[in-house]
Amino acid sequence: MNHGNISPEIAKGLKVLQSRIAKAAIPSSKLDETLNIATWNIREFGKKARSAAAIHYIAEILGQFDLISIAELRDNLTDLGRVLDVLGPTWRVIYSDALRDSGGNNERVGFIYDKRAVAFSGFAATANPPREKVGNLYLPKFDWWREPFMASFSAGSFDFVRLVELQSLAQWVDLKRKEKTCEDKDLIIVGDFNIETPEQLAALTGKGLQMPAALEGKSFGTNLAQDKRYDQILHYPGYPQNFSNQAGVVDFYAGSSKELFPDLDKLAFTFQMSDHLPLWMQIKTDIEGQQLDEIIRAGK
Repeated sequence: MNHGNISPEIAKGLKVLQSRIAKAAIPSSKLDETLNIATWNIREFGKKARSAAAIHYIAEILGQFDLISIAELRDNLTDLGRVLDVLGPTWRVIYSDALRDSGGNNERVGFIYDKRAVAFSGFAATANPPREKVGNLYLPKFDWWREPFMASFSAGSFDFVRLVELQSLAQWVDLKRKEKTCEDKDLIIVGDFNIETPEQLAALTGKGLQMPAALEGKSFGTNLAQDKRYDQILHYPGYPQNFSNQAGVVDFYAGSSKELFPDLDKLAFTFQMSDHLPLWMQIKTDIEGQQLDEIIRAGK
């Protein structure tokens, strides 16, 4: 982490933030063994320039993980570049095009990752829904308000695609995993789904998507009050046992904005940091032994 020449006020805020991060008990990741992933909706990130303090605080949080999906990334990527400068030269980003209408809100989806821990496979795309022929036209069977964006990564011997309303997404994921040419072994669906009811969650999990065991039944939420579970990490893995029992949120707010931004009220604080907390979990990436077991079983 390259915090560089910062003011005493930012240094003091970083100390407070580090103590709040420590309470999340995020385990260290180990090369080719484990991977720490997260999803974070950073409120209107890029719409209005963040302060220097916010840039350093956001980078400090992102730097706790190996791969993070970012929602509400806006068309202007200047602040993202500032954050990457603080994170250091091994960090990379992949992002979608901005949706330039009122429904799309000029937003992108981005994936930030540390290339020392995870490798980008080269595949990144907006999801295409299945089409059906109507007259002389081929029309999509369903429409998304914002199309999911996906990118393929690998770590150790674990290959996976990360994806970012609900029933149609579940249907698309089910079709994707059944493709004969599908090369990735696992699908991980992450992002801000604005899920507020069990019925909405059931719509998303209706085709077999699951919430990792480490996140099931947890009482925490991903809003600042931690009483709403808007954000999700779901999976359709070939190796479910490789989702460890380590997961949670990073509560950078801790009930008050004043120790990080003494002059800001809660609302203004959310536009410097966010109104969402990062949701994270750890993946075990060393699955070579399980792959060999599958070969042995197949030969019997």
